[in-house]
Amino acid sequence: MKDLIEIRWHGRGGQGAKTASLLLADAAFNTGKYIQGFPEYGPERMGAPITAYNRISNNPINIHSNIYYPDYVVVVDDSLLDSVDVTAGLKDDGAIIINTTLDTETLKSKLNKYNGAIYKLDARKISMEALGKYFPNTPMLAGIVKISNIMADEEFLNNMTESFKHKFAKKPEVIDGNMKALKIALNEIEKI
Repeated sequence: MKDLIEIRWHGRGGQGAKTASLLLADAAFNTGKYIQGFPEYGPERMGAPITAYNRISNNPINIHSNIYYPDYVVVVDDSLLDSVDVTAGLKDDGAIIINTTLDTETLKSKLNKYNGAIYKLDARKISMEALGKYFPNTPMLAGIVKISNIMADEEFLNNMTESFKHKFAKKPEVIDGNMKALKIALNEIEKI
């Protein structure tokens, strides 16, 4: 892992982008890394575009601002590609991961000629299979861990098992589905 990794999440209110960024921060912290995880929203309403951020480092982090030049971008809802410049400031040696079923040419045409790595994941299919409902944040969380190499897959899954036990203490029946969604996503991410 390079010294400082910066990640920007794009989603819509209610899709769990903020929650996923905080879960990522928690998992990275549990491996001994320094972390930041924070959201930015406009009017807080279901379906409105939101942005969340992560900074992860092996050293203390002294920056306290939004992330303008991310190493990675996570797009939880591909409809945002038509209204938000998700590649703004994204480094060419970084990557973007998008929850989508769009074909490669259509996807590339929506990314402002971004030259870095592009990954896609069908988080809808995965969450419906694993959870029976559409929760795209869980598969997208696994996707960003996989492409950024923040931690090894097994370490990530072990951390998430513990995190889900705490988060879903009153609903333990959802833990297995969330773990299944993470495992499927780790294997189904596709570089285009």
